[in-house]
Amino acid sequence: MRPQNKEGRRAKQIEIMENSFNCYAESGFSSVGVKAIAKACDCSVATLYLYFENLDDLIIQSTEYCMSKVEDDFMAKAPTDVDDLWRFIDEIPYWTAKKHGKKYRLMYQIYTHPKYREYGQKFFKGVDKRYTEYAKSLEPKLGIPHEKITPLIFILIRACVHYALFEDEFYLKSQIAVLKEALELFLAKYNPKARSGTFTE
Repeated sequence: MRPQNKEGRRAKQIEIMENSFNCYAESGFSSVGVKAIAKACDCSVATLYLYFENLDDLIIQSTEYCMSKVEDDFMAKAPTDVDDLWRFIDEIPYWTAKKHGKKYRLMYQIYTHPKYREYGQKFFKGVDKRYTEYAKSLEPKLGIPHEKITPLIFILIRACVHYALFEDEFYLKSQIAVLKEALELFLAKYNPKARSGTFTE
């Protein structure tokens, strides 16, 4: 039965998206059918189609919505000043892998699938824009131009995601070491009065 208002309909859509995405993340993208998704969402298959055009529409919308929430979760822990940078860089890869590793693995399964690749491209264009805006907000706090901060954010994100996918400690530590060194160099150049991190000898 259809909700009687837009708020109710949207709330039900979100519930279905979250439950279906979690089901795929737990059980595997290729091994879960529409009946299993309906069961995970505690509704009938017919009810799913009241809220989404088809299974592809559900997959596309749930991936975008749930990964945007993961991104919000990540950004909520982001540092806002120089003093907190080093703690954040050291802790965030392990936190990401533990809390969202399954979701990142599912996201890459979906967005590298030929059927959904264009939606992945669209999603990551949005990511590019959001992280650039975040870098601009950090510029006055760190004293480093946002054009320099933005690629460093992407290095960190890539290191976090790669670790979440494969738990590759060597790759992670290599990326983090370069990231810290780059931050030290930029701080020394643009904001020499800032407290130096643990990377400085």
